[in-house]
Amino acid sequence: MSTEDPNHPTIAVVGSGFSGIGLAISLVRAGFTGVTVYERADDIGGVWRDNTYPGAACDAPSHLYSYSFAPNPGWSRRFAPQPEILEYLRRCADDHGIRGHIRTGTEVVAAVFDEHRYRWELELSSGETAYADVLVTACGQLSGPSYPRLPGLADFTGAAFHSARWDHTFDPAGRDIAVIGNGASAIQFVPHLVETARTVTVFQRQAHWISPKPDGEYGRFRRRANRWLPVLQKIPRLAIFCWFEGILNPMLVSRRGRRILAAPIRLWCRWNLRRISDPGLRRALLPDYELGCNRILTSNEYYEALDRQTAQVVTDSIREVRPTGIVTEDGRHFDVDAIIYATGFRSHDFMAPMRVTGPAGQDLDTMWTTGPRAYLGLTVPGFPNFFMMYGPNTNVGSGSIVHMLESQMKYIVAAVGEIQRVRYLDLRPEVLEEFDSETRQRLAGTVWNTGGCHSWYVADTAAGPLNTNNWPGSMLGYRRRTRRFDIENYRTVPRPAAATRDGTV
Repeated sequence: MSTEDPNHPTIAVVGSGFSGIGLAISLVRAGFTGVTVYERADDIGGVWRDNTYPGAACDAPSHLYSYSFAPNPGWSRRFAPQPEILEYLRRCADDHGIRGHIRTGTEVVAAVFDEHRYRWELELSSGETAYADVLVTACGQLSGPSYPRLPGLADFTGAAFHSARWDHTFDPAGRDIAVIGNGASAIQFVPHLVETARTVTVFQRQAHWISPKPDGEYGRFRRRANRWLPVLQKIPRLAIFCWFEGILNPMLVSRRGRRILAAPIRLWCRWNLRRISDPGLRRALLPDYELGCNRILTSNEYYEALDRQTAQVVTDSIREVRPTGIVTEDGRHFDVDAIIYATGFRSHDFMAPMRVTGPAGQDLDTMWTTGPRAYLGLTVPGFPNFFMMYGPNTNVGSGSIVHMLESQMKYIVAAVGEIQRVRYLDLRPEVLEEFDSETRQRLAGTVWNTGGCHSWYVADTAAGPLNTNNWPGSMLGYRRRTRRFDIENYRTVPRPAAATRDGTV
């Protein structure tokens, strides 16, 4: 509940993945102890709690995909598997003493700003009402599974589930399995399915650029050395960061960068296709769009799995689903007794299903009918003392999202510091307009807008296709933009003199 004490503002954080846990730790470390993290599930972890399919692992190297303030010397591999990442998040919450700030099994259904009391009123799934001076959503861009809209889907009589909601009672042995989709999740679990399934049919929506995965195990001696000499982690972390920032990022955001840097990486991906023996299948798996238009995937097993006799790739669109199988547009019928949806996430639903309403009664989803947008991906006008993590246009096409999140954590902590002396921070509309105009101009020259692929980065909005997810620059560039909280960009309501820490307004 709001304390009405400017020295101890209350902060509600919605979500307990990398964003929510990291922000809660940052706030408590800065002395703001009035933090409550609301998590609708029964455990923390976000995407790493939900995605438990066989082979689930990170596609960013472990030493970079971790908080800078909490290095993990015990990673078992260069690319950490899902159980280790989930355990890392749990350990961070315990080691930094924020478990007591987390309410699991509690969903924030709606949030309304009370303009008279300068606080957010939260409607919880338990039926309770909670209050907070500051509201931060840390829901992520990959929290809600996306299901295909196909005729007859409800009539299918076999097992059917999304990869992000894996059915661990499902035994693939001897089954005829259809996998709809072939993105980052599918390339990890398909190699496990083909080990025991009778057949695996992958319905490919579009081919992906897939590079070899430079993975490897960290032995016991290396893990011990990491503990003794922390620099052994810092050096590879810096090297990986420089690779992403100096090679991959310029290739994605700059036409000149693509001309110089794309060719060798494209050849590296094509070399990976040597694992496929059938020339026809190789052609079907070779993308016809620019490298980087979608996220470049990494795998050493996916192509080998597809090269098996028991696996096949179908590139024709699905016409309908029948009780015992799938029919494609060319009339072929595929008998299957299980369907696994590897169809990604509702990446443009930044708040759903939560409703966020500002003091003028405007719903944030209504404001975003022409596409989600936010200043620095963090805040929008008309919604005071409200911030987002991993919001619109803060995803990175290369690198680690954790670096971006830490930039956002610093900015939000600074904003909460300002709320110690003002009641109210509301972004000026012209600031968002200028920022959004700049973002659209910069995105126009990126491979995501010109590369010719169908990408989850681009949303179909009332104003037409719009890249709502990616940051059009570097991770360092974003950190520079968020290093200082720019209070001049906000409308403020001062606190009464007696309520401030030092007697000033």
